Amino acid sequence: MTQQHRARAARPAGPDSGGPDSAVLRAEAAHLDAADPLAHVRERFVLGAADAAAGAHGGAAGVYLDGNSLGALPRSVPERLADVVRREWGELRIRSWRESGWWTAPERIGDRIAPLVGAGPGQVVVGDSTSVNVFKALVAAVRMAGDDRDELLVDATTFPTDGYIARSAARLTGRTLRPVAPGEVHDALGPRTAAVLLNHVDYRSGRLHDLPGLTAAVHRAGGYAVWDLCHSAGALPVGLDAHGVDLAVGCTYKFLNGGPGAPAFLYVRKDLQERYDSPLPGWNSHEAPFGMRGEYTPADGVVRARVGTPDILSMLALEAALDVWDGVRIADVRAKSLALTDFFLKCVAAYVPPGRVEVVTPLPHGERGSQVALRCPDAGAVMERLIARGVVGDFRAPDVLRFGFTPLYLGFAETEAAAAVLAGELGGQTA
Repeated sequence: MTQQHRARAARPAGPDSGGPDSAVLRAEAAHLDAADPLAHVRERFVLGAADAAAGAHGGAAGVYLDGNSLGALPRSVPERLADVVRREWGELRIRSWRESGWWTAPERIGDRIAPLVGAGPGQVVVGDSTSVNVFKALVAAVRMAGDDRDELLVDATTFPTDGYIARSAARLTGRTLRPVAPGEVHDALGPRTAAVLLNHVDYRSGRLHDLPGLTAAVHRAGGYAVWDLCHSAGALPVGLDAHGVDLAVGCTYKFLNGGPGAPAFLYVRKDLQERYDSPLPGWNSHEAPFGMRGEYTPADGVVRARVGTPDILSMLALEAALDVWDGVRIADVRAKSLALTDFFLKCVAAYVPPGRVEVVTPLPHGERGSQVALRCPDAGAVMERLIARGVVGDFRAPDVLRFGFTPLYLGFAETEAAAAVLAGELGGQTA
């Protein structure tokens, strides 16, 4: 990342700090955009005329700040899907399982995701939903921990589905579920701990939790660390191998831009794969899937984390979407993410009346993901008006405005324009 990005990223702002006027901020945005080494990656996405105009002229129309819910469409996807439908399915039909590589797609695509989350080859498999993979990972972790460990810890602030599944996994395995805040995990760990399910980035606030430190603490207690990477995969370095994470799951339709309902991924650390005991042993994870044997014998390696027949259309759409990462370093993505969120906070501080919003997202870079969450009492109505004006974020009950920053296709001029529109809806400076 450029020196300009590093310099800007070092000066976060809050809404009560005041700041320069709009002309100065627009000039700064133009300077940052001109120096952006990732600017060319924007061309790999279908963003539309409105988005292009917003980026070029600082207009508000089409500023998409919801990539942390659904990423934009990569240009490589429509043509690839058309070929899959017309030729691979339409002409080759059943032959495509072998001739078009359908059967090996879960591992092949997993190996493409692996570098983005800091994993070596042969440890990531794609398939099923995030929820299903959370269940598979948690139950497998509890089974590896053994019967003498009877407690399952879960992030008390987690995305609701993770909590639901953790509760079910505890019932099914005869463990006690103990919800704890991430900051309380160290004190909650002990000889009873079987596994801990944590979110790398909090979906509401955008807080980045200490994956290396918490993983090490879980290991010292003798438990297994399971991480949900839904809001960090494709947005920041994760370092699964470097930090010894046991199991991890993540969705692919947010910062990986795989499309609505794209299949999730599951990471199983290499040295644990022989012990990985799936609670959903399907024929796709059998050592001889076409042998149709009555007894189950798991395949070697991460293949044993598969379950049933993969969803080929969405899976191959994801594979094509990953082309946008060619030549892109995740370290550069992280640097731009921090620069974008710093700049947005700076614009909010300059434009929005003091006290009108509260910044929920942590300001320190080591504690921030790739989103900015702002709290205000009328957040739901404000977001509706923002979307009507072309600034697309989302609302999280009861009072949070959430803005996701995808560095691959978002620029600084758009960021300033979005802050100006937000200020207008909050009764502040608009020009």
